[in-house]
Amino acid sequence: MSEKDLKLEIIETGRRVYSAGLAVAKSGNLSARLDEENILITASGTFLGQIKEEDIVKVSLASAKFSAGVKPSSELSLHSLVYKYFPAKVVIHCHPPLINGYFAVAKTLKAMSFETKFYLGDIPVIPQETPTVTLPEPVIAALKINNLVVLKNHGTIAVADKFEDALSITEALEEAVKSAACARLFDKDILDSLDVALREDLKRNEPAYNMFSREHIQAIVDLVNRDEFIGQKGKELDLTLKLAIRMDERAEVFKFNFEKGRIVKLDFDADAPFVISAPAPVWEQVFLGKLDCFVAVTQGKMKLSGQLGQLSKWYVPFTRLFALFKAVKVK
Repeated sequence: MSEKDLKLEIIETGRRVYSAGLAVAKSGNLSARLDEENILITASGTFLGQIKEEDIVKVSLASAKFSAGVKPSSELSLHSLVYKYFPAKVVIHCHPPLINGYFAVAKTLKAMSFETKFYLGDIPVIPQETPTVTLPEPVIAALKINNLVVLKNHGTIAVADKFEDALSITEALEEAVKSAACARLFDKDILDSLDVALREDLKRNEPAYNMFSREHIQAIVDLVNRDEFIGQKGKELDLTLKLAIRMDERAEVFKFNFEKGRIVKLDFDADAPFVISAPAPVWEQVFLGKLDCFVAVTQGKMKLSGQLGQLSKWYVPFTRLFALFKAVKVK
């Protein structure tokens, strides 16, 4: 293949990598073996989705010399070692977001399909401590095991005889990670133990209510009555009482009528042995999950009409109740 044709192939591959979301901005780099003595590699600071012929640099494998004016990618040393140790003709190094996210918290790939097991196998994961690969030797050793290697907290490197094959396995790994993430969502046991960040992400997709509106409080009631934990503890501890909440700036009061952990009725008066009240800024912090109601009462940020000690026997279900307050999104 001529130098011009190879440059055109690099340009087309860069566009495909970018359109697939495997690299953004100036991340990632590509190279190809031109002949036994030289390679072509994308220049430093290149946008892979907008590569031009002048963004591709010819570099000598023996001397690392290149034509003046355009600097090759900062990953030149890694690319050069690949061509030194392997007969591969192309290298794709990119920064796939799902792969980076997955392997930031996982050591191995959880294969969800036969295709993943068949085409990818066990993916080596090499720790990285710098923005550029400064210790390429472990990467080279890993490439002896698999044509695709994950550089933890950095990206991937794939080697092959054709760009199409190197891109294919990179895309396949990104898809496999996506499948693993979906499986995690669909697994009820795992879903119940989602981390805070993911819970907040899911919460962003739920309806938002005006704070202390009837719709807001009713959404809390519905959530409480669907909660298995409160239902179970409510029966065990006979959680049967009336508890009212009020925002100081508004006259309306909301009274929860509990019977064995279930809110059987929502009233709108303060005729209850326990009334919790606070100004709007304090309630806002409660509903954002930044302030615990028990702590707020003991610190004087919230007022409680009734004896706190009498509520303590229901501490466990009430802790869950107050946690559910923040699960309903407010405007």
